[in-house]
Amino acid sequence: MRSAQPRERAHGTAPRPPRPKMAAAGKAAPLSSRDGDLGGGFLGARLPAAVGAMARSLRQLDRDIFRRLLAVTVSALEGNDCKDSVRRIAENADLSEQQLAVLISGMYTLLREALRLPLPTFKQEVFKEDLKDLRIPDDFIADFASVVFGNRRPVLETTTLKQANSLPRVKDFQWRVDVAISTSSLARALQPSILMLLKLSNGEAHRFEVPVAKFQELRYNIALILKEMNDLEKRSVLKIQD
Repeated sequence: MRSAQPRERAHGTAPRPPRPKMAAAGKAAPLSSRDGDLGGGFLGARLPAAVGAMARSLRQLDRDIFRRLLAVTVSALEGNDCKDSVRRIAENADLSEQQLAVLISGMYTLLREALRLPLPTFKQEVFKEDLKDLRIPDDFIADFASVVFGNRRPVLETTTLKQANSLPRVKDFQWRVDVAISTSSLARALQPSILMLLKLSNGEAHRFEVPVAKFQELRYNIALILKEMNDLEKRSVLKIQD
C-alpha cells in the first residue's frame, strides 16, 4: 500500500518555502549608517562634508586643543583675523595643516548653521541630540552649546547675518522693442524683438535680446508661478495658527 502524498504535491503545486524567522518582540534590527555621516536635524537632510570630517577628527582630539580651536572659530565668526592664532596652535599641537583646516572648517560650518536658527524654535536639547548622533564627545557638545546658546550669541548672530552670502539686486532695468531691418537671416528679418538692459547693485550690466515668443513664454511662466504661490498661501496647513 502506497503512502499518502502531501496535499500540496497531490494537486501538483510546489511545497511552500519555509517562513523567515521573525525577530524577537520588542527588538528591532539596528539601522546601519556611515560613521559620522548622519544627516538630519538642524544641519539639514544632507550633512555638510566639512561637519562630517570634523566630527570624525574630534574623537581623537585633546580637549584643551579643542577649546583653543573653538575659540579661534568663534573669533572668526565675529569677523576677526585669526591667522596668528591658528599658527600658534599649529606650532604647539601635534596636528598637520590639513587636520587643522578640517577641524576649523567643520566647527565654523556647524556653528554658522546653528546661529542662523531663531532661539524661540531652536531648543538646546535638540541641538545636543543632533551632535550626539554625530558621535561627538559629550564634553565637546557642552562647549558647542555654550557658544550657540551663551551670552555671546547676539554678537555672533549679528555678524553671521552680515557675512551671509547674498546675490546682487536689480538696480535699474530698461527695455525697448526693436525690429531688425537688415540681417543675415531671412527668418529674423522684420521680426520684432525686445532689447533689455539689466543693471545690478554690484555695478555689473547685462544686455540681452529676447524674441517676442520667448518673452510671452517667460511672462506666462511667471504668472503661473505667482498663481501657484497664491494657491499655496491659501492652504490652511501653511497658515500660522495663533
